Amino acid sequence: MEELDRYSDLAISLAISYTPKLILALVTLIVGLWLIRVVVRLSETGMAKSKTDQTLITFIGNLLSWGLKALLLISVASMVGIETTSFIAVLGAAGLAVGLALQGSLANFAGGVLVILFKPYKVGDLIEAQGHLGIVKEIQVFTTILTSLENKRIIIPNGAMSNGSITNISAEGTLRVDLSMGIAYDADIAKAKQVIMDVLQSDGRVLQEPAPFVGVTEMADSSVNLVVRPWAKVEDYWDVHFDVNEKMKVALDANGIGIPFPQRDVHLYNH
Repeated sequence: MEELDRYSDLAISLAISYTPKLILALVTLIVGLWLIRVVVRLSETGMAKSKTDQTLITFIGNLLSWGLKALLLISVASMVGIETTSFIAVLGAAGLAVGLALQGSLANFAGGVLVILFKPYKVGDLIEAQGHLGIVKEIQVFTTILTSLENKRIIIPNGAMSNGSITNISAEGTLRVDLSMGIAYDADIAKAKQVIMDVLQSDGRVLQEPAPFVGVTEMADSSVNLVVRPWAKVEDYWDVHFDVNEKMKVALDANGIGIPFPQRDVHLYNH
């Protein structure tokens, strides 16, 4: 009976000692979770107002939420008397190990954040990077996905994208189409230039500002080579490239201007 009384007194003593701590810890946990939701929501709203990419908003929101919840749980555990020093040390060691194991992925994540924040390219742009040419289809946190002109999917780590050179072909909205055309040495150069210029000015896809240009670039072995430089919108580039080449050939033929091909004169002598 005395032993039972002793255990009852101990239980009451522990209850009196720990109940306030448990209640305070429970209140702290509830209020802390509510505050975390508020902080995460405010941070996501702020990033959305600054036009941050939605992928980055979601990722940072989740990262912030889990990080604050981990700190809250450690604080609550400490309030009820649980020793957290060793727990924090274990978490730190685990974090270091994971960081070393995933250093490549972390570099790609950091690169993805930089790409999304500074926007060297966006979805739909035609870019050349890391030896690949393609249209940006998706910008993820760790990788950028391109579709090549042959409709192949190209996946490039964002670490390489943020540290390497990028040529954004679509950024300015217009492109110069570099073409060349050879005419015979006995052809009228001024007439040939005017015929080609007429072709460029009659094509509605060729921009007149910047103005198209036609000029002599080389006196080659068999021809006088002309450089032809029309400007076009990015989406019209290939149509202008192929169609103008064809139209120039037809127009020069119609005006009697020859387009030579490599040839060699052979002279025979009788002895």
